[in-house]
Amino acid sequence: MHRSALSIITVLVSAFALGGCVTINIYFPAAAAERAADRIIDEVWQLKPGDKAPASRPDAAGSPAPKPATAQ
Repeated sequence: MHRSALSIITVLVSAFALGGCVTINIYFPAAAAERAADRIIDEVWQLKPGDKAPASRPDAAGSPAPKPATAQ
């Protein structure tokens, strides 16, 4: 009986150890995540009437957004 109990405990411990090694990866589409981030940033930066707008808003990489080229 002692050997049987030890075998059951060994199997249970092994099953829990193996179950602890499972990783679940969730991948979000980059474009959807960027749109969601932009929407959140826009909500946070909403201006009240009479407030000044910021000079430029940085793009997703953190650098200032490029200014549009003018036709000559």
